[in-house]
Formats: sequence, C-alpha cells, structure tokens
Amino acid sequence: VEVDALHAEHLVAWLSKRLGTPLKAPDFSTQGFALLGGRLLPGSDGAVAQFMYEDAASRRITLYVRRQADDSRQTGFSHAREHGVEVFYWIDGHFGYALSGRIAPAEMNRLADLGYRLLTQSDVPAPAPPHVE
Repeated sequence: VEVDALHAEHLVAWLSKRLGTPLKAPDFSTQGFALLGGRLLPGSDGAVAQFMYEDAASRRITLYVRRQADDSRQTGFSHAREHGVEVFYWIDGHFGYALSGRIAPAEMNRLADLGYRLLTQSDVPAPAPPHVE
C-alpha cells in the first residue's frame, strides 16, 4: 500500500488527480472490511486506482478503478475466477471497476453489489445491477 488508510482523504484526492476525475473509496465496514490504503498502478489505457481492504480474519479485497475510453451504460456484473481469486467487474459510464479477493463467490457478489451502490450513490437511487449466481 503506497498511501495508508490513516491518510484516506489524501489518498482519494491524490488518486482522483492522477485519474483526472473525482473518485470515492467505498466504505465496506458494514461487511467487516476496513480500508488499508491504496496506490496508483499503470494500466494499458492509462492510470488505474487501487483500493485495498482487509477484514478481522486478514482476508483482503481489492477494488480497481480505471477510466474507460467510451461512455458505456452497461452496469451488469461479470464474474471470473482465476487461481482461486473471485473477480466481479462492471463498467458504468466512463469507469471500469473490478473487485477481487480470495472469498466465496456469494460473499464477493454481495460486496460487489454494495460497492456498486456506494460508488453510484446520489440523491436519486441507482438501480442495482443484476446478480451473478
């Protein structure tokens, strides 16, 4: 972790500046996951923000956020499993998101649902994407 959670406000501002848009670090504390921190990563189409979370059992989840080249209205979740890591990913507007961790698929699905809702929160409730079972 390049910037720890003690400096969460600085972390979000720093990553927002690097990606050229305001970002949010979702609060997964209701699911037992606390923000550890984050970092900036290189991506094939530019910078990628990474936020890392951990629960009391030392299980970690990571949220990747990157800008999309086009504005997509696709919000459905896609799911992949690779080497025991569950990944739920989606595109919304100008952003692509991927939430990953070595956690049971049903729990990761709930975390991804929550992440989507937190990232798209506004005065008007956003529709939840379809669940992946």
